[in-house]
Amino acid sequence: MKLLENLIDIPSPSGSEFLMRDFLIDYVKKSSPEWSVKPKLVYGGDLQDNLILVFGEPRTAIFAHMDTIGFTVRYQDQLVPIGGPHAETGYELVGRDGMGFIDARLRVDEEHQLFYDFPRAIETGTTLTWKPNLKANAEFIEGPYMDNRLGIYNALKVAETLEDGMIVFSSFEEHGGGSVPMLTRYIHENHPSVKQALISDITWVTEGVEHGKGVAISLRDKNIPRKKFLDRILALADESGVSYQLEVEGGGSSDGREVHHSPYPIDWVFIGAPEDNVHSPNERVHIKDLVAMISLYKFLMEHL
Repeated sequence: MKLLENLIDIPSPSGSEFLMRDFLIDYVKKSSPEWSVKPKLVYGGDLQDNLILVFGEPRTAIFAHMDTIGFTVRYQDQLVPIGGPHAETGYELVGRDGMGFIDARLRVDEEHQLFYDFPRAIETGTTLTWKPNLKANAEFIEGPYMDNRLGIYNALKVAETLEDGMIVFSSFEEHGGGSVPMLTRYIHENHPSVKQALISDITWVTEGVEHGKGVAISLRDKNIPRKKFLDRILALADESGVSYQLEVEGGGSSDGREVHHSPYPIDWVFIGAPEDNVHSPNERVHIKDLVAMISLYKFLMEHL
């Protein structure tokens, strides 16, 4: 839980991914001597705020996005959403500007316009995010940024025993994409043996995807992965013995969209635990589903 608490404590809305990237660089440098394989870290330069970990001879890449939803201070006390936050009056927001730390509250008027309540004016352009408040019991983990801090957490747990593979920590997923086309080009040019991608993200509880029934393998969202690759994933999932459920949606997307539309021959599939209270300070994921997610990723990275 300590690692997850640390991940939740880092504000990282779109445009601030370097905060999460720098935490991950430090974490990997300190932890990786005890992993099965110490990865090569690739970052900086043309990769901007993204981070790639390369283990052995990679065949498959895990993508986990570092950014999350939030708000940008406009003028006076107005706020503009980053991504698609669920907004309700009274939600606690935190941030920092040139005058110091900010602990404000969200206010939504009758026309659904967004404002902050704080004793002083906040500098224009300041980012505000949910106040960290991680809670856990025997069944559930609850708090802000489960999407996609649990995707990052999953990738880091897989990293502990990964021998051959790649982990890509990407940016801008919550704000329309942007970094993954560049990252897929880097992968294709520098590691052409990587032909497969697993999208380590958190999905939604729906009428067909429930808490406690296992990790969700998405057969499609707005985009549809290649059928031959999906069949292989499902066969391996059956072989693994890990509990899973199937997701079929007609909308929504994640980093898989950018891989899907890239000009490079990289297959992809979204696999993630389901949550409810989406994009709120109270996102909730069943612990059994998170454990299943980590177990299935470990099996797939070994056998794909």
